[in-house]
Amino acid sequence: MELDLYQVDAFADEVFTGNPAAVVPLYEWLSDELMMRIAQENNLAETAFFVRKGEYFELRWFTPEIEIDLCGHATLASAHVLYRHLDYTDPVVVFETKSGRLFVDREGDGYSMDFPAWSCAKSQVTERVAAALGARPAELYMGGRDMMAVFETEDEIRALDPDFRLVSGLDGLCLICTAPGMDHDFVSRVFVSGDSVPEDPVTGSAHCTLVPYWADRLGKSSFSSYQASRRGGSLRCEYLGDRVKISGNAVTYMTGIIHL
Repeated sequence: MELDLYQVDAFADEVFTGNPAAVVPLYEWLSDELMMRIAQENNLAETAFFVRKGEYFELRWFTPEIEIDLCGHATLASAHVLYRHLDYTDPVVVFETKSGRLFVDREGDGYSMDFPAWSCAKSQVTERVAAALGARPAELYMGGRDMMAVFETEDEIRALDPDFRLVSGLDGLCLICTAPGMDHDFVSRVFVSGDSVPEDPVTGSAHCTLVPYWADRLGKSSFSSYQASRRGGSLRCEYLGDRVKISGNAVTYMTGIIHL
């Protein structure tokens, strides 16, 4: 059996920036075990698999360790593969996922994703969080999936040097760190529980939590954001009440064939 494989840099205008994801289009689903082994062999933060079901596509995401319920950059990468490589021409791609239906449409040279908005509740800043980050945030929030630490300046975000062993012991899949930006409305970095990818380069799904927070704090609905990882990536965001629009560009780094 042979499968097409695409590696795409999402939230990027050029290769070697943004967040890389592998995308494997399928005609029918493989076993969960085989998809996990492919994700482990790819050794990227996420590998996306999709199967066409009439007018929509079923989409699933695997890290090298687990299947996850939502991944922004691999969703954007999947839409890019459809439009750029598989001659998809409909104005909107509909993905059926474990997080419900997700919609991606072309926006100029890039893509715009319609994702759920996630609320979060203010929590107490603990010594465990401060020790894990090597710095004490001004505020801490807990969401349904992620923890969010709010700092006062972009310089603090860029200077963070976490102890990833301690980060893995915290609640939540991701520890989102954010602050007001100098050239953007806000900046962020995202640290992930587990050993495979300790810092995610650009995290679309984190903006499901970030955008509602900054909408309330800044009193506006449209934002530019920057994820200040080593690779870095820019996003355009809009708050729509119970949904958020997350937009960015993507470029193909590599195409290949998996031989099984």
